[in-house]
Amino acid sequence: ANPDQEFANAAAASDAFEIQSSQLAQDKASAGKVKAFAAQMIKAHTDSTAKLKTAAQNATPVVTPQPQLSAMQQQTLDDLKSKSGAEFDTAYIKAQADAHQMTLDKLRAYAANGAVPSLKSFANEMVPVVTAHLNMAKGL
Repeated sequence: ANPDQEFANAAAASDAFEIQSSQLAQDKASAGKVKAFAAQMIKAHTDSTAKLKTAAQNATPVVTPQPQLSAMQQQTLDDLKSKSGAEFDTAYIKAQADAHQMTLDKLRAYAANGAVPSLKSFANEMVPVVTAHLNMAKGL
């Protein structure tokens, strides 16, 4: 696959993972601050998905993001499904910090080296947002 398509797929999968894991947190988390963070993540990553789709449609040629979770994302999600309460909170917070760090690295790399202007613009726009989410997750 070309690097632009790979970036779009990785960004879409990141959003899908954040939304699915945060929906789990709405049901399984025990701490109010974790549930509040999860609600913010669902909204933010739903917005990010919409921005990604727009950036991808403006690419030449058009890129279609495919939100297929990586094996690691799927394994983390399955692991979270098996936990509850405080144990879930700890695992969810770690998963959020790890996922946001990986996404931030991909965004920065594409913002620096990507070939498609609309996707580069998306990556640049999302760097401060994902940085804020990472700091929020670390603060939980």
